[in-house]
Amino acid sequence: MATTELGAALRHWRDRVPPQAVGLPTGGRRRAAGLRREELSQLAGISADYIIRLEQGRAANPSPQVVEALARALRLTQDERAHFFHLAGLAVPGPGTIPRHITPGIHRMLDRLTGTPVAVFDAAWTQLLANPLYTALMGEWQGNDLNAVWRNFVNPHSRVRDTPESKGALQAAHVADLRRTAGRYPDDPDLTSLIAELRRTSARFNDLWESGAVSEHPAARKTIDHPQVGALTLDCDVLSVAASDLRIMVYTAQPGTEDADRLALLDVIGTQLLAE
Repeated sequence: MATTELGAALRHWRDRVPPQAVGLPTGGRRRAAGLRREELSQLAGISADYIIRLEQGRAANPSPQVVEALARALRLTQDERAHFFHLAGLAVPGPGTIPRHITPGIHRMLDRLTGTPVAVFDAAWTQLLANPLYTALMGEWQGNDLNAVWRNFVNPHSRVRDTPESKGALQAAHVADLRRTAGRYPDDPDLTSLIAELRRTSARFNDLWESGAVSEHPAARKTIDHPQVGALTLDCDVLSVAASDLRIMVYTAQPGTEDADRLALLDVIGTQLLAE
């Protein structure tokens, strides 16, 4: 079937990413060294059928969100990402929008943090990437719940054990963070929509937003109640990436503790349930 320049580029980028580079198993017979469409679908959160239609030229107008997700999953460089946007007939996001590109260097750094739960968030606290151990620890999120601020105010289901004081402090920090982010990226439609929806949905968020409260997002020690391995008390540190406003969240356990043993067990079982 005939393809387009966009489809040919997408196929080329998919073929050059070996599965082991993105933490996927390499077993079984493979026609090519690169990612299968089903694997790219899993990494990007986009249906394999839609990826097929893009590659075959039967879909030619992906949304900016789809292009961003595929660019991250394929580990495109900044120039390749810009080319992808142009092929899709889209303007490359400008300086008034939140950066959501994860560079190959950040990907490689995360690849080396095996045995450590790590996730990457944008400046609005929307999760862009999480390694398998982070997902196993914190759970897998979809839709609005990928945004940590949304979860903190709207979703009551969390594995993190909070006190009213710790939850209140985190909420104040999140609101202050979003206010600073809105000032830096006034043209970002997703951020504008998120803030409007939070103000409509959560009275607590709206009160904090109206108050103009100022707060920082400090490092913290958190207890996570995991349904399979039990409670883990871990250090949570947030690292900032210069010039991109990305936040890298890292959970670590003190060596030689029961928490470290439980984290190691979770690394083995992953997201699979323990046998009865």
